[in-house]
Amino acid sequence: MMGPVLAACLLIILSTAWISQANEALCKKDGGVCSCNNNKNSVDCSSKRLTAIPSNIPTDTENLVLNYNSLSKLSPKAFHHLSKLTYLSLSTNQLQTLPEGVFDQLVELDELYLTSNKLKSLPEGVFDKLTKLTRLDLDYNQLERLPNGVFDKLTQLGTLYLSNNQLKRVPEGAFNSLEKLTRLQLQSNPWDCSCRDILYLRNWIREKQGNVSNIEAAECAVGNKAVLEITEKDAASDCVSPNTTTAIPIGTMTPASVIYDDIHEIKVPQENFQKFLGYQEPDHLPTQPQCLMSISGYLGLMMSLMLTSAAILYVFHFLKKA
Repeated sequence: MMGPVLAACLLIILSTAWISQANEALCKKDGGVCSCNNNKNSVDCSSKRLTAIPSNIPTDTENLVLNYNSLSKLSPKAFHHLSKLTYLSLSTNQLQTLPEGVFDQLVELDELYLTSNKLKSLPEGVFDKLTKLTRLDLDYNQLERLPNGVFDKLTQLGTLYLSNNQLKRVPEGAFNSLEKLTRLQLQSNPWDCSCRDILYLRNWIREKQGNVSNIEAAECAVGNKAVLEITEKDAASDCVSPNTTTAIPIGTMTPASVIYDDIHEIKVPQENFQKFLGYQEPDHLPTQPQCLMSISGYLGLMMSLMLTSAAILYVFHFLKKA
């Protein structure tokens, strides 16, 4: 009777190995482009010359890194199957816009990095579903304005980076909901201290000084005067235009269908960027190879299947003799 028992144990072990191999194959359906750590539910697709996000990222992924690629657009549903993400980094890409609702399914997200892209604006409500977010990095972009209430739902946010953008002002009440904020980077923006609406930011900095680090570094574009030091006389002009602190009008935004369908390669113009990454831009998008598992994964899967089949036959043999 020991034969069938041993065979059954062997079958269980091999089945477990097969499942693990299958998971690894799933993780590498992009042809091995990304590095995967199934034990930590992490996928690293950094520096892979990607112009589109791989479609076969496992649904149980918690940490996804897409840094140093050439992503210029995102599908509105790019992350909708990744609701378990807690960490997402899209830093150092070519993103010019974010489609509405792109982060809506990431309700568990804790950290979001969008540093070093080409974002000039943000869609209204783009972060509204990220109620567990504790860190948001938007520095080194080209942001010229912030939508009204863009941070209102981020009540758990502790760190916010907005430095090195093109912000002249922020909407009234922009930071009022960020009661847990302890660090805010505002420096290296052309703050317009001649306009009255800068007084909200001045008052907020004065109130939070000592409780939120680095906010004193915000300086006026003219005169190198600290924002917290400006007076009502300095900010005497009423120079707010209709769309200054709101999102881009819907009519001027690229339709979601175009963003989704028109995913194509955009050459990286910065020579320094290419030199830093150490590669040249590919001539085409990865296509069919991304849908194939690696040779090693394939051989391992076939070996697991053969061993599993042998174990099953072994069990049937002893059961038949019994």
